[in-house]
Amino acid sequence: MSRSETIHDLVQSHRVTAVIHAAAKLDLAEAIGNGTKSTAEIARSVSADESALRRLLVALTTIGICIRADHDKFSMTDLGRQLDGKADPSFKDWALFEGEQLVQSWSGLVDSVRTGKTATQLRGDGDDSYAAMSSSPERIILFDAAMVSLTRSLAPKIVEACDFSAAKVVMDVGGGSGELIGSVLRQNPGLKGIAYDLARCEEEARAHFGRLGIADRCRFVAGDFFEAVPRNADTILMKSIIHNWNDNQSKTILRNCHDALPPGGKLIILERIMPEHPTTDAQDRLRAMSDLNMLRGPGGRERTETEHRMLAESVGLVFARTSGVGSFNLIQFDKVAD
Repeated sequence: MSRSETIHDLVQSHRVTAVIHAAAKLDLAEAIGNGTKSTAEIARSVSADESALRRLLVALTTIGICIRADHDKFSMTDLGRQLDGKADPSFKDWALFEGEQLVQSWSGLVDSVRTGKTATQLRGDGDDSYAAMSSSPERIILFDAAMVSLTRSLAPKIVEACDFSAAKVVMDVGGGSGELIGSVLRQNPGLKGIAYDLARCEEEARAHFGRLGIADRCRFVAGDFFEAVPRNADTILMKSIIHNWNDNQSKTILRNCHDALPPGGKLIILERIMPEHPTTDAQDRLRAMSDLNMLRGPGGRERTETEHRMLAESVGLVFARTSGVGSFNLIQFDKVAD
């Protein structure tokens, strides 16, 4: 935060989210493309009021999404092009998810802080926010697309940070539609892979493996990691899974991973690690905000490295190493001989 910023400035941050969401919803990045277009051209393309759209485009220039070429022509910046659904990386689906689901959820943060309960619990819809969300196909589609976009942006860094030289079969527990395991197998042609998640993810995962040309090396297994984890892999990946759940639930998942691994097997967890002493650093702020998102959402938390180690070691796993992976951290645990 700059010295000149005030509470008045900070409290209006939600307006930036709303502006970016509007740009994503209107498909502005796709409409403008790599060129420079007039407001009239863009308005016709996205079916918007020309005068109102010009005002939105001006706002987008102030946050680095657009560039105003002259009085009435605009182009997208490199940052703004990330709102194009076909960009690499693309965060369009995350912008839609943030603007349509998370903003609504955060509006009840005070109630969660007062009670320690999630939004789902406060509504009386049970303890499992994911089960409650599954009753709305539209919300599931938006959530899944947002998770894919985040994983896709991190996958190259994850693949680079992980040592798969001794692995034969890698399983992504909670692997969704297979974005991460697909990236791992494409960069490691000698590996076989498994995506393990709920049955609703299977169709898209199989289609994804087919598009990548790895269907002969990667399969989907449907199941619930609270009940068991398949015993078919020597290396298990879990990205953004443990932070969703409380300590007891996390121990159950970790114990099932431990039981599934052979002696000498590896468990690689990818999470945002909370600093022991948070500062005003942008990464510390990101982790703290994610922690509150877990409080309001599924009921989990972002944890320090010490807290991660305590959970894993309580089920018999042995800490091996940790390293940075973009805004995330890789924490590796090993299973020693029984």
